[in-house]
Amino acid sequence: MTAMTALTVLSAEAPSLVQSVDWLAIAPVVITAAVGLVVLVADLFLAERHKPVLGWISVAGLAVATATLLPLRAGDRATFCLTGDPAACSYVADRFTIAIQFLVLAGALVTALVSVTAVRDSRMPAGEYWFLLLSSAAGAALLPASRDLATLIVALEVASLPAFALVGMRRGDRLSSEAALKFFLSSVTATAVSLMGVSFVYATTGSLHLTQVADRLEDVPGQLDTLAMAGVALTLVGFAFKTAAVPFHFWVPDTYVGAPLPIAGYLSVIGKAVGFTGLILVTVIAFPAYSDIWGPALAVLAALTMTLGNAAAVRQSADRPNSAVRLLAWSSVGQAGYLLVPIAAAAYSDRDQIGSTVAYALMYAAVNLGAFSVAALVARTKPLNRISDYRGLYAERPLAALSLAFFLLCLAGLPPGIIGLFAKVTVFRSAVDAGLGWLAVVMAINVVIALYYYLRWTALLFRTPEGAQTPTRAPWPVTVAVVLTAITAVVLSGAPEIILRVTTGSLFAQ
Repeated sequence: MTAMTALTVLSAEAPSLVQSVDWLAIAPVVITAAVGLVVLVADLFLAERHKPVLGWISVAGLAVATATLLPLRAGDRATFCLTGDPAACSYVADRFTIAIQFLVLAGALVTALVSVTAVRDSRMPAGEYWFLLLSSAAGAALLPASRDLATLIVALEVASLPAFALVGMRRGDRLSSEAALKFFLSSVTATAVSLMGVSFVYATTGSLHLTQVADRLEDVPGQLDTLAMAGVALTLVGFAFKTAAVPFHFWVPDTYVGAPLPIAGYLSVIGKAVGFTGLILVTVIAFPAYSDIWGPALAVLAALTMTLGNAAAVRQSADRPNSAVRLLAWSSVGQAGYLLVPIAAAAYSDRDQIGSTVAYALMYAAVNLGAFSVAALVARTKPLNRISDYRGLYAERPLAALSLAFFLLCLAGLPPGIIGLFAKVTVFRSAVDAGLGWLAVVMAINVVIALYYYLRWTALLFRTPEGAQTPTRAPWPVTVAVVLTAITAVVLSGAPEIILRVTTGSLFAQ
């Protein structure tokens, strides 16, 4: 047999390694990344006076990327699959992926609108800022579609590494530099621990694909059981850090205070979505066999996180510099505790409980980004960012005050913020259905505690202002961001079944 004949026979017998790519499925991620590269290159050729156009290119790119989710709304598309096992794919665009990608890209779009003015006024380097924001958004959009541990970790780091630089973007600002360093060091440590966990899981199962890992963990040899349990526990650390779950929360307040306000809002929503998405994928899809380990652990983390976050928020002094941002930071830690509840509940019932976390995350994204947008607007004239600076805001900026009041009532779960109440009831029910009555009681107590600081801030908006108010013209991009988030929150409060329709039933491809 000649060498050519042998090669032909081997080629006929071996499975093809050439894969077809579903370009429509990966379009949201590709477009976001491509626009980031366009902005980076364009920055080299644009004169300084034309740099603001980079912001509008970024806004347009994020809008197009968000629009490409419409053809994918039916879900259940997959690409980059193993030729020997078509069910094991690295990228899956199911209902869960589409919901989280919409949250990420729409949230990044709102962040970009608020950033247009912030970049100009703070004189931050425009090219670097927009490239880093788009790169982080691309990584965050890739993460929910990732279905192997390698892609999951890469997406996590692509979302995180640009965020470090964005936090420290205000050059010469000591708070910004300290925040970036603290965020970087703690995040890198958490990622290193997660990578060790992934290596343990791979050593145990011989696979990185989540579906194959799940199958092989069902029947782990006795001598490898301890290694597998250690791998599961360590893998969760990096994602728990991103969610700001206790005890991985210590970076949050200082990072939010040191970061530009649009980036603080971005981290509070998109950064948190990255962590929860990763937690959901590794627990519910990859590690169901070890639900007896991660279920109780996440339940305890949820209770500790919501309690510590709300307790710290209550203690914020209204006259302390940056107290408004610190309160929103601690509030986001408390909200993270609520978001953890359905993930823990999935260990005790079925994985459809995850829909409660997705529903709550969608509500939280709209109202929290709205609150940070109003904070960015107020900070233009009152840069100390104190809660007391919001006294009498209604007399100066009625639209901003009414919007912020509505956002705070949504976060508190009070009418007319029906969507906040609806989301909390959904999470509460998931805990009760899973038999976690004690966790439901802890959540109810924390909701009552949170009412104090949300209502205190809301009441301050309508009190008689101290001294004369000097009205200033609000930048229209920030106004658009506030209006968009307010309209979204109002619509969802009037029709919460919109979110229910998206998050009910099986979110994952079968």
